[in-house]
Amino acid sequence: MSELQADRSSGRVVAGAGQRRSAAGADLLIAAIGFAVLVSLPFLFSSKALVDFVIRCAAYGLFATSLNLLVGYTGLISFGHGMFFGLGAYSFGLLMQRTGLSIPAAFVLTLLISAVAGLVIGAICVRLKEIYFAFVTLAFQMLIHSVILSWQPLTGGDQGLRGGIPRPVFLGIDLGNQLHLYIASCALLVVGLLLMRQIAQSPFGYTLRMVRDNATRASFIGINVWRVKLAVFVLAGMFASVGGVIMSLFVSGAYPEFAYWTISGEGIFINMLGGVTTFIGPMVGTVLLLILNDTATRLTEHYGIILGVVILFFALGLRKGLMDFVVEWYAERRDKASTRETST
Repeated sequence: MSELQADRSSGRVVAGAGQRRSAAGADLLIAAIGFAVLVSLPFLFSSKALVDFVIRCAAYGLFATSLNLLVGYTGLISFGHGMFFGLGAYSFGLLMQRTGLSIPAAFVLTLLISAVAGLVIGAICVRLKEIYFAFVTLAFQMLIHSVILSWQPLTGGDQGLRGGIPRPVFLGIDLGNQLHLYIASCALLVVGLLLMRQIAQSPFGYTLRMVRDNATRASFIGINVWRVKLAVFVLAGMFASVGGVIMSLFVSGAYPEFAYWTISGEGIFINMLGGVTTFIGPMVGTVLLLILNDTATRLTEHYGIILGVVILFFALGLRKGLMDFVVEWYAERRDKASTRETST
């Protein structure tokens, strides 16, 4: 390589690193503004229902966005991702009930438990083709759900963890206070989304896209496809478990429904609603689903029919999620506007 080529190559590397730092700075600014807006809501609107709604959005939003790391970025459709949501809720609840640990220590241990579970389960599942991967993850979720139901002395069986979750004060934060829990949930949501955004925009994130688009070609250029899929499976499981921790604190317990297959179904539905080609799509889908659920259950007993109609509308009508549709519509308008300007 000549000196001129070397200089050009190093210049491209420096420029790329600079662009990534600039994008990371913009993401950090957006995250700070978003957190400030969320924290201000309870002071602007004295509504307990709003506080509860945002906490639920934080739990399900982290879960759905972590699922999109698999579905949207890697092309791995998991029907069993809800097992990590349930595992996070039960692990955190049991650690707090039975060990007397501080909340931060129990939180870190919950992440480690989820990482180990993701490593073991992922090592088996990511070797499989797409449809087999989907159904084997579902099988593992049903296995975990069965263990929760049958191991009654530990998990409480079908009654769940009873007696509440102890919430000792740490660093002046009292999660027994609803406002403190709200702010902590918002902080976990914003930090979790920011970390997942950096993963998606990192070289590792673009490797995921390459594996999604053509795993065979990726392996030809030296990428260890199995290792990449396993890494993202573990990361997605850890982020999903954070959603489970938030939910366990919100309901002050953990229940078998948190690890049932319907949780995974809701995650898939959320991604269908919001879209998988944009990072913010799952968060938009979470808000839509919770609003739809809350509204439908107040209006009718047959809310399942309403949800089914909405699914059909997005699947057969738009054929994409809401944010996917908005982004494509905006791109088409921009292209038409640029074409008119060029012609004139």
